[in-house]
Amino acid sequence: MTDSGASPGGPLVTGSEIARLAGVTRAAVSNWRRRYDDFPAPAGGAANSPLYALAEVQEWLDRQRKGQGVSPEVELWQAMRAAYGDRMVAGLAEVAAALTGADESELPGDVATHVRGLVRAEAPVDLVNGLTDRFMDSARRAGSDQVTPERVVRAVRHFAPELPADGTVFDPACGIGALLLSVASEVGMRCCGQEMDADSARFAQLRADLLGRSDVRILAGDSLRADEWPGLKADLVVCDPPVGVTEWGRDELLLDARWELGTPSKAEGELAWLQHAYAHTEPGGQVLMVMPASAAYRKAGRRIRAELVRRGIVRQVIALPPGTATSHALPVHLWCLQRPGNAANADAKHTVRMVDLTGNSPDGSLEPRPDQVADVPLIELLDDTVDLTPGSHLRSRDRDYPGEYVALRKELEGHIRRLAALLPELEAGGGAGSLDGATTGVADLARAGLVRYDGPEPVSANEQLDTDYLRGFLHSSMNTRRSTSASGTYRADSRGSRIPRMSIGEQRRYGSAFRALSAFEEGMREVDALSRQLAEVARDGLATGALAPPRE
Repeated sequence: MTDSGASPGGPLVTGSEIARLAGVTRAAVSNWRRRYDDFPAPAGGAANSPLYALAEVQEWLDRQRKGQGVSPEVELWQAMRAAYGDRMVAGLAEVAAALTGADESELPGDVATHVRGLVRAEAPVDLVNGLTDRFMDSARRAGSDQVTPERVVRAVRHFAPELPADGTVFDPACGIGALLLSVASEVGMRCCGQEMDADSARFAQLRADLLGRSDVRILAGDSLRADEWPGLKADLVVCDPPVGVTEWGRDELLLDARWELGTPSKAEGELAWLQHAYAHTEPGGQVLMVMPASAAYRKAGRRIRAELVRRGIVRQVIALPPGTATSHALPVHLWCLQRPGNAANADAKHTVRMVDLTGNSPDGSLEPRPDQVADVPLIELLDDTVDLTPGSHLRSRDRDYPGEYVALRKELEGHIRRLAALLPELEAGGGAGSLDGATTGVADLARAGLVRYDGPEPVSANEQLDTDYLRGFLHSSMNTRRSTSASGTYRADSRGSRIPRMSIGEQRRYGSAFRALSAFEEGMREVDALSRQLAEVARDGLATGALAPPRE
């Protein structure tokens, strides 16, 4: 047990440590916190990661007898895992159906027994919520993208606009309903959803029924190929779409009216989902779309991004902290769109708000600091790439272009002066081809133990051979040709190369010259990279007004 902080009442523990102490999952502890009024209040920590007094927790567990053996919730979950295996969503739907009063006969025997035992002690809605939390927790730990992660749900809820009590919220890829039911949490707010997986759609609807949400309707089907809500116009559309799916139906949907911003390529399925969501917004309605970071800059989506910007549809792009999508460490973005056309937004904005939270903890505050926000003019976005990555625009605003330009120019001038000194002094030799006569194969040197391969290039293994001399001749054009096949393919294997026979003193003389040439080439590469960086700073500085050419 971890002493997580100094407390007058003894050590503090986390929710995960309570779960280990009681022999249950973290989801079960979350359920206890909500379900039992006498569960110990946090004694420290933050709102997202509370800490509890160990003595109070142990006393509460003893009263509830939850520290003894396996809890009934865990026994039910274990029975469901045994009965349904990888079809846990189907199992959740069947349990939820039984809890709504349907025939229990479809439940496997052990599962039905545990369900009957649990509903005597707790309300059906609490039981199904507990199972949902447990399923989401297991998906998170397995790195699965089967459900929208809790952190993504939290972020969407945080940035969602305030809606009228009788507003309509739509999720066209709603999964088990986690995102939809969280954003549209007010009873009376119309919730519409569609989900391709029939078991997920069924469970989402049954869970809504158990919550008493008669205003929720979720239908099964492929939203892109078979839209079950063709006439729906919502105040808000939220969506965490499938990522990286190329077979989304492009060939059969080429002339679809939803592609008002341009027909997405096969590789840009996320932009198809985005336009589907946008097609379902009423004038003034908004879209909150979870997008992979690459969708902000991929070449294939440039034209569609340009239309979003040009028409003033994209209002905000938020780069969420790495780890928000728990199935991978890559950052994800939230794209916030708004359909023009009513008095609320008749006065079209001429900027896109960029918010970069990538330096934050995924469990930390979602409220950006001033230095994490920039309102970027549309004209700055409409270049050859139409890059909507927040970080790239925030960096450009914080840059000291004049200082950077002066420093880089001074550094470049110093590199150029040093380059001349790196070139070796060379004199006329015996003429082209004068070293072709007495040569030795590198394969022979390797067999004799004079060469060893510790990495991609050979090194000397004996004082009779100089490494710089060896590598210098290996990189000559003659040996490069020997390592190139008739088809033009270069082979990295240098064993077929040949080098001149020389005394060790001559080898070192040549090796010194080759070593100086290698340093010169490395210096040239540094100058090239520095030159490109300097040109980029100068060009961007001139384009943004941070730099100006001298007056005559």
